[in-house]
Amino acid sequence: MEDQNCSVIYEEEFVLNSRGMKLFTCRWLPVQSQPKALIFLCHGYAMECAVSMKGAAMRLVKAGYAVYGMDYEGHGRSAGLLGYVPSFDDVVSDCCDHYSKICEMPENKKKMRILLGESMGGAMALLLHRRKPDFWDGAVLVAPMCKIADDMRPNRIVISVLTQLCKVIPTWKIIPTQDIVDVAFRDPEIRKEIRANPYCYKGRPRLQTGNQLLTVSLDLEQKLNEVTFPFLVAHGEADVVTDPAVSKLLHQTASSKDKTLKMYPGMWHSLTYGELPENLDVVFSDIVSWLDEKVAMGGSRLERQQKQANDNLFKYAAGLEAKNIVL
Repeated sequence: MEDQNCSVIYEEEFVLNSRGMKLFTCRWLPVQSQPKALIFLCHGYAMECAVSMKGAAMRLVKAGYAVYGMDYEGHGRSAGLLGYVPSFDDVVSDCCDHYSKICEMPENKKKMRILLGESMGGAMALLLHRRKPDFWDGAVLVAPMCKIADDMRPNRIVISVLTQLCKVIPTWKIIPTQDIVDVAFRDPEIRKEIRANPYCYKGRPRLQTGNQLLTVSLDLEQKLNEVTFPFLVAHGEADVVTDPAVSKLLHQTASSKDKTLKMYPGMWHSLTYGELPENLDVVFSDIVSWLDEKVAMGGSRLERQQKQANDNLFKYAAGLEAKNIVL
């Protein structure tokens, strides 16, 4: 489907994952030019791509990028019980498999590939990087879930009890938390949109889902030094869902040589969808500027591939020369 006003092609497709489940995928492509690079969306907990990340995708396509998204298992229009994530590792595998196939298409092999994840999607981006450390050219991490804010996390005794209950009633919605919509999305109109969106999960987190999110955030918090790819981390200073201090710690601790931190005073958790319109303009101006800078610099991965191709060509030529000498 082409939007004539914006010169954007939007397409949807269902794909099968390795477990035989149908997953919803979508893409926004520029019509009149080759994309500068490929952007892969990683949506947040209880969210989806086609509606809640459409605004982000459209801004990026207008800036010259191709944008791809997919709904995780138990999210959006993908298969699975809504809001239920039995294994976050499986979800990482689904994203890795689908996005890698897109990157490895002949027309895409020489294009830079960059992840954009918000909240739980930020954790997804970091785990995709861990899965394939040299595959991705960078990431935009928006309020990444490297640690769940203390005010949003049940106390240790409750966590211990709930962990045991996961073995018996994993899908039950009994984790005591605040209403995420009320505390994550600043714009009242966006809150209404989310509550009216049938593809967004509402209510308390399911037991196993909450357990998986806590496990992932604890794991990431302890291994921030393992992050090596270029990244921009953006965080609202008034965020009460994920801890802004941990984004600062990520910026300080990561082994990446190319890393940028943007903190936004007064802004809430969701910087790509739930903020006030004027704040969205500021955030996306910073994101696009960072992306354009990465494209202008070129990716070290592409440089390595070109060097390997040149080395192979040199070896081949040397081999021919040696054969001529022998003959």
